[in-house]
Amino acid sequence: MLGFDWWVNGVLDLSVWQKVVATLIMTQVTIVSVTLYLHRHSAHNSLDLHPVLKHFFRLWLWMGTGTNTKEWTAIHRKHHAKCETKDDPHSPVVKGLKKVFWQGAELYRDEALNTETLERFGQRTPDDWVERNVYGRHKLKGIALMFVLDVLFFGVAGITVWAVQMIWIPFFAAGVINGLGHAWGYRNFECKDAATNIVPWGILIGGEELHNNHHTYPNSAKLSVKPWEFDIGWFWIQLFSFFGLAKARNIAPVAITNDTKNELDTDAIKAIIHNRFHVLSEYHKKVMVPVINEQKAKMQRNERAAYRKAKLLLTREPKLVKEKEVARIDLMLEQNQMIKVIYEKSQELQEIWKRNPGSRIPEKLGELMEWCRQAEQSGITALEEFAAQLKCYSLVQTSYSR
Repeated sequence: MLGFDWWVNGVLDLSVWQKVVATLIMTQVTIVSVTLYLHRHSAHNSLDLHPVLKHFFRLWLWMGTGTNTKEWTAIHRKHHAKCETKDDPHSPVVKGLKKVFWQGAELYRDEALNTETLERFGQRTPDDWVERNVYGRHKLKGIALMFVLDVLFFGVAGITVWAVQMIWIPFFAAGVINGLGHAWGYRNFECKDAATNIVPWGILIGGEELHNNHHTYPNSAKLSVKPWEFDIGWFWIQLFSFFGLAKARNIAPVAITNDTKNELDTDAIKAIIHNRFHVLSEYHKKVMVPVINEQKAKMQRNERAAYRKAKLLLTREPKLVKEKEVARIDLMLEQNQMIKVIYEKSQELQEIWKRNPGSRIPEKLGELMEWCRQAEQSGITALEEFAAQLKCYSLVQTSYSR
């Protein structure tokens, strides 16, 4: 017969700190299940997982979150397809940061009831007997099973352990990532939506903190792109790959330059289009920022106020520029011819890969050659040097060993 101590301390009879550590470990297992299985494997098909590992994640998510693979996958795919529009299930730009941050889980549950979303975006998700008869039909029973196990192993404290597990994903994934990840942080790339990297070290939420990187390269199994960034999810992928349990299908492209090249060719235009976000980031860093700084230094103190946010506004994705800021941009371009030139050349460069996506490479090569010719005759040193750098771009075979 079980004694009173068992009911208080549980089967494991752990100390308070041991229970805290155990709780954090279990929440991280849940995070890994979400980022590797639901996100990178199911939603984006950037990662292959061993059947045993996939089913472990499905089982753990059933008990730890009550999450259905098809629902989560469909909602996330729709988020990318309709990002920052009225059809986005959880855009803080549309619905407001406060609502998404505090009610992100509710927004997920509401969208899960939309059968059109599930049918259109929920393809290629598990539809076996277990999914139909257990995980999909009895979501609350999985959560109840986790409650029983927590109390069994941790005693009365198991109730708190279970509560922490239940709020972990709704708060950090649905709230922090879907909310703050579109409102606060830094941007490596000017992707089409407001996604940001919350911090450069993706440790607490499985690497999902690097949200701008993800929205720029959604089909990449690795979310970090800069040398100083760390994606703990990629660490787990490499560990599972070592044991033959996982394999990355895609990662963000690697941009390289060949200093021996001194003219544009088909290899260069292919590399530039393939690495267009990197190229645009380099243009902002090596042309727009130094030229704007140089021009501001020549201005009188009272003139500089109008250019206070020039580097931010002039490098921002046009779709994210607010209406009241358009007038400021127009005024800056009207007052300073050099800034106007580099801004217009930025827009023209983007149009080369945006315009006529089905056009042949030789046509785009011709457009880029003309762009470089004009840049080299602009009289702006930074722009001339950047045009020369474009000639050095080359394709490289992607390696998963990075």
